[in-house]
Amino acid sequence: MLSHYFGTDLYDQFENLDKHTQWGIDFLERYSKFVKERLEIEQTYAKQLRNLVKKYCPKRSKDDEPRFSSCVSFYSILNELNDYAGQREVVAEEMGHKVYGELMRYSQDLKSERKQHLQEGRKAQQYLDQCWKQMDNSKKKFERECKEAEKSQISYDRLDNDINATKSEVEKAKSQLYLRTHSADESKNEYAAQLQNFNGEQWKHFNVAIPQIFKNLQDMDERRTVKLGETYRSFADVERRVVPIISKCLEGMVTAAKAVDQRKDSAIVVESFKSGFEPPGDYPFEDYSQNLSRTGSDNTISTPKNEGGVKPDPKHSISKTAKNKLWLFGKKPKAPSLEDFSHLPPEQRRKRLQARIDELSKELQKEVDQRDALNKMKDVYEKNPQMGDPQSLQPKISETMCNMEKLRSEIHKNEVGLPSQEPWSPNQRAEGRGMEGSLHSTSGDMVTGLARVDKRVFSIPSGSASTVRIFSAACLLSRHHRMSLTPHTGQTRVSKNKIKGTVSYT
Repeated sequence: MLSHYFGTDLYDQFENLDKHTQWGIDFLERYSKFVKERLEIEQTYAKQLRNLVKKYCPKRSKDDEPRFSSCVSFYSILNELNDYAGQREVVAEEMGHKVYGELMRYSQDLKSERKQHLQEGRKAQQYLDQCWKQMDNSKKKFERECKEAEKSQISYDRLDNDINATKSEVEKAKSQLYLRTHSADESKNEYAAQLQNFNGEQWKHFNVAIPQIFKNLQDMDERRTVKLGETYRSFADVERRVVPIISKCLEGMVTAAKAVDQRKDSAIVVESFKSGFEPPGDYPFEDYSQNLSRTGSDNTISTPKNEGGVKPDPKHSISKTAKNKLWLFGKKPKAPSLEDFSHLPPEQRRKRLQARIDELSKELQKEVDQRDALNKMKDVYEKNPQMGDPQSLQPKISETMCNMEKLRSEIHKNEVGLPSQEPWSPNQRAEGRGMEGSLHSTSGDMVTGLARVDKRVFSIPSGSASTVRIFSAACLLSRHHRMSLTPHTGQTRVSKNKIKGTVSYT
């Protein structure tokens, strides 16, 4: 590869080198501006990411901690994203310190160095111009003297050949010629000296001074180019250094995504909302025909009367049951927050009480440890009275014992109210929802036994919906057909040949 040098190849391109070096510094500053805007983008990006994380991951109490795996994974992703934002801030900081700051300092140094080299070049050019001016002045003087000498020579020759000229005029012309010739010789010598001096200075200018100055400018420009390459590399290295950490952040996000477990979330839902109630039983039959007068013999259904003589309230018994069923698939009504959690379903109540018992047990253990420590300290004081008065610890021991008794009492109270884990019966379920007496207000009027319809036998539990539907059908059919009812045996008999309709049941 051929070598190219500013000093030898561009010795006469001072102005162009001036423009080129200025362009180089301008380009360096332009790149510096680019880096500045780039790091500002990184800072803004990191700030927006942190604000985004803060927006979707607000401060929450311990009770609000997410339990679902999908929520936990999402908050893990937010944490990883927050770390990712931190790495973007690192990128911005490194760019500002190692790239932008370095470029700005180097740009100022280049400006000073370039100014110095250009001043040296202009000074050398000014000195050469001065030498050339002196040489040119001596040359012009020599030219004038030679012309004056030629005029004197012509004047002398004219007078010397003129027979009418006097001797004094000829001598005077001769003397004038001598003076002009002598001045011309001196001007010639001075011009020769100035010319020699100028040629020497010009050689040094184009072979020593300018090459050295241009070499310095070339070195400066090449160093600028090298610095740009280094900052380009630094620009990439800043990103490359954070890539491993960013990769870990992304791996953390992938790990969080893999941690999503739909079965676990379903189990949490069941654990959170399981009431412990059994499914609701059948609706009881409510007889509104008790006050109707009955005549006839065996073909008339005789319905047992209400023992209490009080009509059941259909609105109360049915509507309350319906309301208690609605929240299972609709919006659960807000219940008052009671200290014993009696407003909660049994399963949730058991969990809340168990959690409170565990918490109280931890507090009790702390009090027990404190009591043991105080007793040990009291024993030490009794053995070594100089260390302290044993009686001074008695108030604290008494207070600790009192706290222990309170905690034990509170634990016992919660243990007494702790429901069993066995499923609740329908009656217990009704009591747990404040439905005492609503579903069973007419239980004394219900018929328990076997109903025979269309030669098929159905087992009818007391208070079930089957009883309601069978007896409703029986009451409707009794107007047209003869049916027999045997209350004392607890069985309802309907002859197939007497019934032409269809009895619906569930």
